[in-house]
Amino acid sequence: MSFEDSIVVPYFQKQLLEYGLDVKFQQGEINLEVDRAMKKAPSKSGGSGINRPEAKLLIQDSKLQSYIVLIEMKGKKGDLIKLDEEGHVANFTKKNEPNYTNIQKYAVNGAVHYANAILAHSSYDKTIAIGINGWLDSNEELETEISVYYVAKENYGIGQFVGNYEDLSFLKPENFDEFVAKIEKLFLSKEEIKQIHQKQETKIDDGIQRLNEKLYNNKELNISALSRIHLIAGSIIANLGVPGKVAPLESSELKSNFEDPDGEIVIRKIKAYLKHKDIPPIKQKLILNDLARTFQVEAYSKPKKGVSLIKEIYIEVIEDLGQFYKVGLNIDFTGKLFNTMFQWLSFAGDDQNDVVLTPRYVANLLAQLARVNRDSYVWDFATGSGGLLVAAMNQMLEDARENIFSPDKLLQKEQDIRTKQVLGIEILPEIYMLAVLNMILMGDGSSNILQEDSLHEFTGDYKYGGDGKFPADAFVLNPPYSAEGNGMIFVHKALNMMEQGYAAILIQDSPGMNGIEIRKKILQKHTLLASIKMPPDLFGNKSSVQTSIYVFKVAEPHQKKDSVRFIDFRNDGYKRSNRKKAKASSNLRNVDRAIERYDEVVRLVRYGEKELEIFTKKEFYEAEIALDGEKVGKDWNFVAKVDTKPTYEDFRKTVSDYLAWEVEQLLQGDALGKIDSHSMQQQLENLENSSNIEWQKFKLGDLFEIVSTPSFNKNRLVDGSEYDYVTRTSQNQGILQSTGFVNKKNINPAGTWSLGLMQMDFFYRRKPWYAGQYVRKIVSKVEQTDESILYFTVLLNSQKPKLLGQLVRDVDKIFTQSIVDLPIDRRTGQLSYTFIKSYIQTLEAERIQTLEAYLVATGLSDYKLTNEEVETLDTFHRMSDNLTDRQTDRQTDRQTDRQTDRQTDRNNMEII
Repeated sequence: MSFEDSIVVPYFQKQLLEYGLDVKFQQGEINLEVDRAMKKAPSKSGGSGINRPEAKLLIQDSKLQSYIVLIEMKGKKGDLIKLDEEGHVANFTKKNEPNYTNIQKYAVNGAVHYANAILAHSSYDKTIAIGINGWLDSNEELETEISVYYVAKENYGIGQFVGNYEDLSFLKPENFDEFVAKIEKLFLSKEEIKQIHQKQETKIDDGIQRLNEKLYNNKELNISALSRIHLIAGSIIANLGVPGKVAPLESSELKSNFEDPDGEIVIRKIKAYLKHKDIPPIKQKLILNDLARTFQVEAYSKPKKGVSLIKEIYIEVIEDLGQFYKVGLNIDFTGKLFNTMFQWLSFAGDDQNDVVLTPRYVANLLAQLARVNRDSYVWDFATGSGGLLVAAMNQMLEDARENIFSPDKLLQKEQDIRTKQVLGIEILPEIYMLAVLNMILMGDGSSNILQEDSLHEFTGDYKYGGDGKFPADAFVLNPPYSAEGNGMIFVHKALNMMEQGYAAILIQDSPGMNGIEIRKKILQKHTLLASIKMPPDLFGNKSSVQTSIYVFKVAEPHQKKDSVRFIDFRNDGYKRSNRKKAKASSNLRNVDRAIERYDEVVRLVRYGEKELEIFTKKEFYEAEIALDGEKVGKDWNFVAKVDTKPTYEDFRKTVSDYLAWEVEQLLQGDALGKIDSHSMQQQLENLENSSNIEWQKFKLGDLFEIVSTPSFNKNRLVDGSEYDYVTRTSQNQGILQSTGFVNKKNINPAGTWSLGLMQMDFFYRRKPWYAGQYVRKIVSKVEQTDESILYFTVLLNSQKPKLLGQLVRDVDKIFTQSIVDLPIDRRTGQLSYTFIKSYIQTLEAERIQTLEAYLVATGLSDYKLTNEEVETLDTFHRMSDNLTDRQTDRQTDRQTDRQTDRQTDRNNMEII
């Protein structure tokens, strides 16, 4: 312990005791469950040592909700916290591996590490991570800083910033409810949740890959792919537990002896779990019989060097995957297992090679296209591992949580969604088993997962979760393409059993055997709304068929004049590779705005051409399709429209793009006609020496106000170009796109600057503007002219290197305290606008000279304008003159007003 540590720790220990809190310090125990969680998780250094926070508490609010509080203290300036590029606590490296350096060094990072240990290895789902840092200043006085994060299952263990505090009095009983109220106002945006899901799923993929390789490489036992799935999925179920009824299996309970084999111990724990989760008895028996075939293999329980394979796998499952399924990350878990285990092998019953996992992002797309919401009833006639139903269920739960504000009603709705509002059918026994396990991991949505032949046995009725007909109004499907019509026979049956709603089908886009007739019959009762051509490598090396997504409106016959929206989505923004032993993050990379592309496709299907943003009319069109004749059923797919003769616009764009590039290179580089830098520098120095100015220092806070901007997502933008929509991008002057009027309260005025908090670029805004997330507004406190705007823009952007190295939450403070030099007129003591104007005009003149030399060299200086072009330029000049006159009038009015105000002030002073 450092000298500062020896001061900081006792100082805050005393504070906690003075508050009368039941605090436990390093060696103390809150209770057995918390103590075990601290022991089971990897230590701060990544080893097997015990996690020991400086202090820990169990506090209840007035509603008797329990919170575990973990406090970590450091004693060196700068050791409070380390954040990543997205502003989250940086406890993982870019390779998604634990960053034990940060966890050990920084107080908040260590506290969040402890908090995740609680989430992963105990039944507590709400924690408060507190980082404290202190050091002695130059006067030998103790300086302290406290930062608090809320870490819970609801935020996937990522941690949300609550606030910075001067002391720990917010933990006192009389203050704690107010603190909890602040926590309850925290929320993750949809964009943040997407990013978290993507990162967490990548870590899960990598963990599964490591486990699979370990089992696959065990040549002595020759463990089959299905047995590997059972070992991992069974271990997860045994580790779940049922609060108050069934304790999670502890690895210490696996003794690796012959008297009570480890496999039998795991099966007993799974049996207890299924019983207390009210799984239907017939399903309990099915699950137990299936898993027992693997866990009762004698060789798997046989100890080797004192540890059985089952115990070894169980420990690794908890350490590699436990933190994810314990924090409520609802994903297609067993689907991932299936895809990983079988990527090197064929599968019994998969002779046609058409049992494939639908990628998560495509499953989400299907659920959105089928318009799934909290009141939907969703079914899937070829469920597979249940991935599409998992995506639909997530969308339903998310919609419920956003729109139901009664905790009791929300709890009931979540239960109904899981047990009554999804139904899946799978014929293959092994795959059906995966779907059941998947839904159990989702919180028991397994009630209506049926093992039947959906084409010949299923009647449309509930079997376990309700009575009568299942009232389906949303249908999602990725069928086996070996079936009749390349799987379209499933679509025909399901749609005809529905009375209303929408369907989204991912399917091979050639009609296949009898496909034309099936498609014709579908159009007689249902409307094809959209056809989306998908990437050919969507399923990697498992299947390389060309697929499309078809979107239908149910129970409304397709009319001759109905237009279908065709979208070319072959470039979905992702780059895929198929290296078997590579990390998941390497096999799927977002290289071209993939998330934004998927969002845009949903909008295009729903609202049409006006939603074009990333895509162009080359990738989107609307057209009628045939209802009879030779073309019926053959014109359902996107076909690129090719112009045989390039248009004027094609030539104009290409030439314009080239000239713009050439001029840009000219202005930025050492090019024809450019005055040498030494000569230019001399001109500027001469200007400064002759201008009777001096340089004085000012705080930016005296010159500008930095203001947070209200934001909204781009999906709220409308047609029009009166306003700019500004985001944190550095491209296109920070403008993502133009928009019409959205609302009044979010408008930022023209004549201000925007600051994007990612790249820290300042851009002057000449139009009123709306802001996306992480954008600040910079408002000038001093008068601005056309030249001073450019001057101050350069001045503001000179702060970029300083701001880039800071925490986002500290930017405002650092900005206002930053010092800059400004030219002051010695005679008036005021900012010298005359010098600024001359300085900027000198630079502009050099740029114009460069362009003129370029025009001479290219022969464009003698170009003769047409009459139409002359008229256009005259109109432009008149508009410019009028604008200048108005600006001059406004400037004169402002100067007159200021002179009048100053004279009034002097008169008032004389009266006093």
